[in-house]
Amino acid sequence: MTDASETNRAQADYGTPHANGDNENHANMVHQRLRANSSIMNMKKILVANRGEIPIRIFRTAHELSLQTVAVYSYEDRLSMHRQKADEAYVIGKRGQFTPVAAYLAGDEIIKIAKEHGVQAIHPGYGFLSENYEFAKKVEEAGLIWVGPSPETINSLGDKVSARELAMKSKVPCVPGTPGPVAKFEAVKSFTDEFGFPIIIKAAFGGGGRGMRVVWKQEDLKDSFERATSEAKSAFGNGTVFVERFLHRPKHIEVQLLGDSHGNVVHLYERDCSVQRRHQKVVELAPAKDLPQETRDAILSDAVKLAKSVSYRNAGTAEFLVDQENRHYFIEINPRIQVEHTITEEITGIDIVAAQIQIAAGASLEQLGLTQDRISTRGFAFQCRITTEDPSQQFKPDTGKIEVYRSAGGNGVRLDGGNGFAGAIITPHYDSMLTKCTCRGSTYEIVRRKMLRALVEFRIRGVKTNIPFLASLLTHPTFIDGTCWTTFIDDTPELFSLVSSQNRAQKLLAYLGDLAVNGSQIKGQIGESKFKGEIVMPEVHDDARKPIDVSAPCKEGWRNVLLEKGPEGFAKALRANKGCLIMDTTWRDAHQSLLATRVRTVDFCNIAHETSHALSNAWALECWGGATFDVAMRFLYEDPWDRLRKMRKLVPNIPFQMLLRGANGVAYSSLPDNAIYHFCDQAKKNGMDIFRVFDALNDVDQLEVGVKAVLKAGGVAEGTICYSGDMLNPQKKYNLEYYMGLVEKIVNMGAHIVAIKDMAGVLKPKAATLLVGSIRKKYPDLPIHVHTHDSAGTGVASMVACAQAGADGVDAATDSMSGMTSQPSIGALISSLEGSDHESGLNAHNVRQLDTYWAQVRLLYSPFEAGLTGPDPEVYEHEIPGGQLTNLIFQAAQQGLGTQWAQTKKAYEQANDLLGDIVKVTPTSKVVGDLAQFMVSNGLSYQEVIDKADQLDFPSSVLEFFEGLMGQPYGGFPEPLRSKALRNRRKMDKRPGLYLDKMDFDAIRQKLKEQYGGASETDVASYAMYPKVFEDYMKFTQKYGDLSVLPTKYFLNRPEIGEEFTVELEKGKMLILKLLAIGPLSEQTGQREVFYEMNGEVRQVTVDDNHAAVENKSRAKADATDSSQVGAPMSGVVVEVRVKNGGEVSKGDPIAILSAMKMEMVISAPHSGKISDLSVKDGDSVDSQDLVCKLVK
Repeated sequence: MTDASETNRAQADYGTPHANGDNENHANMVHQRLRANSSIMNMKKILVANRGEIPIRIFRTAHELSLQTVAVYSYEDRLSMHRQKADEAYVIGKRGQFTPVAAYLAGDEIIKIAKEHGVQAIHPGYGFLSENYEFAKKVEEAGLIWVGPSPETINSLGDKVSARELAMKSKVPCVPGTPGPVAKFEAVKSFTDEFGFPIIIKAAFGGGGRGMRVVWKQEDLKDSFERATSEAKSAFGNGTVFVERFLHRPKHIEVQLLGDSHGNVVHLYERDCSVQRRHQKVVELAPAKDLPQETRDAILSDAVKLAKSVSYRNAGTAEFLVDQENRHYFIEINPRIQVEHTITEEITGIDIVAAQIQIAAGASLEQLGLTQDRISTRGFAFQCRITTEDPSQQFKPDTGKIEVYRSAGGNGVRLDGGNGFAGAIITPHYDSMLTKCTCRGSTYEIVRRKMLRALVEFRIRGVKTNIPFLASLLTHPTFIDGTCWTTFIDDTPELFSLVSSQNRAQKLLAYLGDLAVNGSQIKGQIGESKFKGEIVMPEVHDDARKPIDVSAPCKEGWRNVLLEKGPEGFAKALRANKGCLIMDTTWRDAHQSLLATRVRTVDFCNIAHETSHALSNAWALECWGGATFDVAMRFLYEDPWDRLRKMRKLVPNIPFQMLLRGANGVAYSSLPDNAIYHFCDQAKKNGMDIFRVFDALNDVDQLEVGVKAVLKAGGVAEGTICYSGDMLNPQKKYNLEYYMGLVEKIVNMGAHIVAIKDMAGVLKPKAATLLVGSIRKKYPDLPIHVHTHDSAGTGVASMVACAQAGADGVDAATDSMSGMTSQPSIGALISSLEGSDHESGLNAHNVRQLDTYWAQVRLLYSPFEAGLTGPDPEVYEHEIPGGQLTNLIFQAAQQGLGTQWAQTKKAYEQANDLLGDIVKVTPTSKVVGDLAQFMVSNGLSYQEVIDKADQLDFPSSVLEFFEGLMGQPYGGFPEPLRSKALRNRRKMDKRPGLYLDKMDFDAIRQKLKEQYGGASETDVASYAMYPKVFEDYMKFTQKYGDLSVLPTKYFLNRPEIGEEFTVELEKGKMLILKLLAIGPLSEQTGQREVFYEMNGEVRQVTVDDNHAAVENKSRAKADATDSSQVGAPMSGVVVEVRVKNGGEVSKGDPIAILSAMKMEMVISAPHSGKISDLSVKDGDSVDSQDLVCKLVK
């Protein structure tokens, strides 16, 4: 029943109470008419002095008994469900009069409410005042019925010492313990001197695990005693404790009792409550599974005997411990209803709460049909307490708003809930229980499986719950056997190897909500997509022009040769091929060069089967590695390894090729050698075939690390020379002799293939003919593969020249993703080779069909276009690599240099000259680009860089290059610029890997396990390459989940209100989504509520409005003429502040780390001094020359 219908029912059936508690419509109430058939005519209205689930449980039974119900609540509980389930509800005191807990302990105030509103009976539930003798006494003195044991009984049983004395008098066995309450440490010490350890200290006037400590040795005794007494005093108002011998691994068995006012007592059999955590029950079952019959009978008999000895009335529980020899010991009697009473109700069919109320009203057990001979059990029942606790954080209670609440149900499942509903606010004030899930069945195993099924059905989002832990517990062999003991959880750490709920749908909605409010946050995106329609998929055909069935991938292709003959046989087959094969770069370098590497996995997978057929005779698909690796995590929030595995499954027939940066792996600087070997091994195992290995400086020592790692992994090693400048220019140091020397060294390494990598697209046709022809002449059996960019517009001509000169394969991209900074057009290249001895073997029609897909996809990614309109022959002068040019444009715009693009290109030439005319391939091309932007941003000329080098804070990449972290450049480093820039930093004259310690993979695995609960070997490889990027990626996915399943249209663009779309989480699991509304801005929080419909159910997410949170503060600028003022050298984000106000720094010490896109820079102290006026913090955005701090000498 909904909340609204509950209210309507209450008003229709009972009338609406006036403020004074009277009701003019009582005479006509439905309850009044129903009560004629009730046996408890003297009771009409009952108040429950409690909160959460137990009042609701009692209200339900009270309604069945035709009683009106009254709830009381604290101000903080004003939105709680128990208030809504009652016929009437009244706040306890005035706002601020009581603390949240004290309100429910305000007995006088509760009795006052009962008297004012015509209540005849008060039920205390459990906890709070349920065992308070004074409160029970005052209730009866007020002329009200107390639904519980008599005050005198509570007084005699309410402390464990009295109960123990009672047991000993009745000859019920007890664990050795102190004869009375203990208030001083000396008494505890005296007990341990006599009985030894271990002992247990318990609060004498309360339960629930509070004020309870197990002490194993003398050294811990005093501290444990003080903590237990302090906790007991805080929880129960009395710090006295009871001490007894601690039993090792006992079972905790309790007996449900019912007594009436006529001296009759019956038991409702036992419950096994052994599964506890820190003395708090977690899972209870009834009856006990493997308790010997003689032990069971003895426990039941002793429980009844104890209750009769005090003329026990109403419901209560006698608790026992059973040791390893099945000997039982009395602990205490709890004079109240227990949380776990539900499982007894399920196996006996008896409503214990109904019996409580009717007994309180004067009924006898016989009148209720509750004689011992009529009470029996049937089957088993479990109860799991579902709480808002985080098991992975020592069960730390979680608070917040429940965003989604979907409960279990079905045959044999009972729920007793409190504040478990969507929209409920879980506060830190009260117990963390959301609901109790009780399952029943004919056997222990059936109930266990039913409970597991029920737990899996729950969907609770917005707060952490203990459900993953409960599932782990119920599947542990010890629990399956039913042999748990009281410290089983504490003794079994493997229970905390949790499989948490993925929470995929709600995380996805959190991203979509943020997108709806703030727009896309993907770096480099400008505006929204030009194309937002449904992509029309192409149709590929066989040679007879009949459509090919693309429901399955093609099975024929060059990868079969590789798998059958191995890398060496594959290389021979390439060389024996009569034509010139083509490698398609659309899946990597083409979109890196045109769209800043932003194309997502889903858009490759969507066209994968068609590609496997259309390009079945391709040399390879270049699809992985290089910049795509870190960008996948950094900006697309995807796992690059997941991309590789998905693509491999969909395209099994075409070899995959990746880009490996030699000793850098796929990172931007050198790593320990074992990291490269580990990475290549994982790449090969996950589906990579061909590794194009290069070094950005053509440093052969660096290159060899990568080649050897690939050979060891069993991959195809394609040793690569990076082509730079114009080798036909006699003034260039990179001439034919230089390149031929490199080829010789690559052949000697054992590479299977040699590649020419022309990053800037400056390989002219004549130079191509000379270089390829010379290699072919000297190495007739060596496969040659050529890669270029079409920046100047001569790409097709150069690749044709390569083919004619003896190249076995050349690179091209699909027509709509080709040209300019990308590779030459595949269609144009196929046509140019057609009819010659160098045909590619590709079907031009099918290639064009594939392109119709990519033409649409490019429009989808239009927000990342760099605005290039045609070829740029100026590349022969500035030599900016095609893959870098678009990124450089993005970076320039990010740093406010978008209007100075012409100056940036000119500065790139000058930066290259300053660095010694280096080979420009990632990461060295980034060094040149960073230096160029640094020069433009700070208005530095070529000569000024040289003159001021010892004073400038160069970008980190420039300093790393000068240190030698990227290897040794051909011709050496430029001096004196290198020494002046480095100041006191080290200089390496050998490859960096020789200076580095081996990477400790075991330590990485352990760290990732601790941080994320586990990690795959590919996660380890990702972390080894990019620790910070991987951590940021994991942090993002923990918040938003796996976004790779989201269609690109809704990844980049805000959905329209009312627009319905679908997301397939996995095969057979589809979300149907619709944006319903975006709520108004909350001025207090700066947040908006976003409402989506998901599979027909309204879901709500709370989103920070970034526009509302922006403070329009203008920062002070650093005075360039004042050496005490340190300014930001460029626009960016402060990644890390390394100093504090008042701290001393020396010249050159780092003050902060600044980042813009992927470029980082250290802001260092220009001179020694003390930090003052520090005006930035981690995460701040700054503009160039914004004041960072002052340095006082």
